[in-house]
Amino acid sequence: MEISLIRHGKSSWIDNSRISLQEFKIWVDRYDYNGVFEENSYPTVTLKIIATANIVITSDLQRSIESANLLNPNLKAISLPLFRETDLPTPLTKLWGLKLNPNIWAVILRCLWFSGYSRGCESLSSAKYRAEKAAELLVEYAREFETVVLVGHGFF
Repeated sequence: MEISLIRHGKSSWIDNSRISLQEFKIWVDRYDYNGVFEENSYPTVTLKIIATANIVITSDLQRSIESANLLNPNLKAISLPLFRETDLPTPLTKLWGLKLNPNIWAVILRCLWFSGYSRGCESLSSAKYRAEKAAELLVEYAREFETVVLVGHGFF
């Protein structure tokens, strides 16, 4: 029984201009929508793992689905929202028009999320519960299919 976890590829949305918090919401939508950048090559070990898997699962987000297809265009992956990346909270304030790099906004919002702030998104406790259910499902698939690959996200 083997379960392999593969993180999705680099997003094709690469705009890292300083933006406001309100603009960050749009930036995240574009990041989610635009899929991934196709690399010239992929690690041999990763290609072997996905080629020999008896079942491949992805989240239902575009970058996860596309990554699986780029690694093996002939596979039919099962896409499930259970394996989605955790969303970031939506603050009420505009923060006086402060503009930061999108990565900085993501860190700030993730820190708020870990601190218990989850306005507009799944709470940390709900995400932990969902992660338990996802792990149980992966184990169930591994018992049935022996080798399972999940193409997912760094933050789930």
